[in-house]
Amino acid sequence: MQIARGPAGGRAFWLRPEPGVRIRLGVWPGPEDARGTVFLLPGRTEYIEKYGPAAAEFAARGYAMLAVDWRGQGLATRPLADPMKGHVGRFAEYQTDLDAVIAAAEALALPRPWVVLGHSMGGAIGLRRLLAADHPFAAAAFSAPMWGISLPAPVSWVAPQLARALRDSKLAEGYPPGMDARTYVLRDPFEDNKLTTDAQMWAFMVEQAGAEPALTLGGPTLHWVAEGILECAELAAAPAPDLPCYCALGGAERIVHVPAVIAQMARWPKGRLETHPGAEHELMMEGPATRARFYDACVATFEAAR
Repeated sequence: MQIARGPAGGRAFWLRPEPGVRIRLGVWPGPEDARGTVFLLPGRTEYIEKYGPAAAEFAARGYAMLAVDWRGQGLATRPLADPMKGHVGRFAEYQTDLDAVIAAAEALALPRPWVVLGHSMGGAIGLRRLLAADHPFAAAAFSAPMWGISLPAPVSWVAPQLARALRDSKLAEGYPPGMDARTYVLRDPFEDNKLTTDAQMWAFMVEQAGAEPALTLGGPTLHWVAEGILECAELAAAPAPDLPCYCALGGAERIVHVPAVIAQMARWPKGRLETHPGAEHELMMEGPATRARFYDACVATFEAAR
């Protein structure tokens, strides 16, 4: 994991959540007397190495960290003949992946308490797990969680109905309009990108994509979009979990549906929502001041739950 720029001692493991599926787990042990372990759940298109700097930030604050290549991305098994298409059969399959990650964390005896940090799609996966009575987490944090997908207004009113019709149609394995096999950071310029306002972190992502093209992913399939819409609709109807939670959004967020995040946090009894002015979708890839503010707030929430 040399391109990750993470702290010393990082290791990667292959996991097999079910027959024919292989995912990858990355673990950074943190300091010798680690105060717990952060389960960082990445978003769509992402991979373990992208979060090496995050592992360094948490290690500096006393925490071990793990991250995962979900099925369909990173170096995990990709289900379609075109490996650049972001695809999943059903969103519940990500919970199967998370089961394997939790079991591996148990086997590795990673320091407790365990806390979860979900970014974008990882926010949907994390929230789904927190709705289970037997989840292993003491606290949660989220970065621009995908609790709603931004859609054109005429479509949003009938999105669940369209999603049910679309996910099993002949069109389901195609790309949505405007998307293709190219990964975002190599397709679009830094100017007016939707991920970060920080040129150095953008260059870090471009460098990784160029060094290890196998890590990258293109646009989602229409089937993935349909599955995401349906998962977000179910999460919106569920009660908020009863544990401490910090959630952050960039003030310039343009990828996830901001009203859905606001609504979810408004009903979270132990939750706090913070907006970072001027920031884009990826707070952990923003400038140093935004990153420090975000990590400090996460750790304050984790510490309060100890």
